[in-house]
Amino acid sequence: MSTDKTLTPRLVKKLWLALIVLIVVIGASYIFITGYFDNKHSEATIQKINASLANHLIEEKFQDSSPFLVDGSVNKALFGDLMHDMMAVNRSIEVYLTDKSGHILYSVVLDHSADSDVKSVSTTPIKEFIATKGEKYILGDNPRNPDERKIFSAAPYNIEGKEGYIYIILAGQELQQVSDTLIGRYYSNLGIGASLLAILFAGIIGFISIWFLTKNLRLMTGTVRRFQEGDLEARIENPKNSDIEVFANTFNEMADTIVGNLDKMKSVDQLRRELIANVSHDLRTPLAILKGYIETMQMKKDSLTDLEKQEYLQITYDNADKLSKLINQLFEYSKLEAEQITPVKEPFSITELSHDLIAKFNVLAQQKEIDLHLNNAQENCMVFADIGLVERALQNLLENALKYTPPKGEVVLSIKQNNDQVEINIRDTGTGIPLSEQPFIFDRYKQVDSSIKKQGHGLGLAIVKKIMDLHDTTITVLSKPKEGSSFIFKLPAYHV
Repeated sequence: MSTDKTLTPRLVKKLWLALIVLIVVIGASYIFITGYFDNKHSEATIQKINASLANHLIEEKFQDSSPFLVDGSVNKALFGDLMHDMMAVNRSIEVYLTDKSGHILYSVVLDHSADSDVKSVSTTPIKEFIATKGEKYILGDNPRNPDERKIFSAAPYNIEGKEGYIYIILAGQELQQVSDTLIGRYYSNLGIGASLLAILFAGIIGFISIWFLTKNLRLMTGTVRRFQEGDLEARIENPKNSDIEVFANTFNEMADTIVGNLDKMKSVDQLRRELIANVSHDLRTPLAILKGYIETMQMKKDSLTDLEKQEYLQITYDNADKLSKLINQLFEYSKLEAEQITPVKEPFSITELSHDLIAKFNVLAQQKEIDLHLNNAQENCMVFADIGLVERALQNLLENALKYTPPKGEVVLSIKQNNDQVEINIRDTGTGIPLSEQPFIFDRYKQVDSSIKKQGHGLGLAIVKKIMDLHDTTITVLSKPKEGSSFIFKLPAYHV
């Protein structure tokens, strides 16, 4: 059933689905990567701007007031005022006082009750930050959440024999909460905007890409449909220039094979019709003769002489024999055509077989005054083949030669060994075969002309050709009109 669609909907849907998935993956990756690096850029900017904040705090606040009391404890009041002043400017800042090992001595944002866990931060990023003077993007520990890393500013102090660090988190929890909310909105807006733009441009690009990529496929589909609808000459042009060269070449080869098979089937059907027509004619002729003479003998049985009865019986017998031979040949050819015969190859003397056949046909040759003999009769040549099939082929060729050779003519069977091959040649001095007819003489029931057709039933040479095919060899005919014919084939020699 034909359709107007050039491509199957399933293929188009798969292409669009693949494109949509690709757009979603690329869009999500773009949003994630953009947000990630934007966040890192923002943190690096904040850290660099506030890199000297810890130094300023030490220089401005600890000059007049010490962060430690006389008893060595932390001056909590000072840190309270300090945090109040700093948070008035930036509420996200968290200030920590640590010793030189990173142990947190005090911070307004931490619980310093007796049963609280002791907090500390790693001094490695602090030392690296101080060494680079804040020029490098470095993340440090977050005392309020050990699983997080935060941007910070740090500076060393040495007051009243006490050493440590002022450690300032530049993006505290409050900033983190606000940042998370804003980033969520940012991602949402960015995702919607980017998705809409991506869908728009990807849809346009996708449509053009799918159309371009499936151009050759649409061409192939159209060509296949034309071939399906009966245009047996439809082929994909310039397959080498196609994006699907393999499929284009495969289709063209397949189409050539189909057309070749169709032509072969037509030829076989035509030959079958000719075979049936010709066989029917040859069957009808002896049957009509048989019927006619039998009816004559029944009607005139009392008036016929013994000589006439004998003549009628002989004619009846000859036509019955001809009919029997024709039926046997048809049966034999049908088995060869259906490949129901498998050659049983064995070594045997082709010379001895030829002697036997010459003796068998010599009576008929003498009746027709034809000189039938064997060349190289003294040389014994051995071949490796199926003796029964070879005998049948030689018999058909000798019958054919005797049939078309006039009286006083000659039929010669020659055998010649040449290294690993034995050549068999059946030559006659008969009527010969026109050059235009020679390519067709081995066809089923092919006859040269109507006058010759009356003499035979046309399957003998076709059977010979099938037997040669079973032996993986060929048979050649050399002939000129009124000069006779030669049928030549070769068999593998057998060396004792």
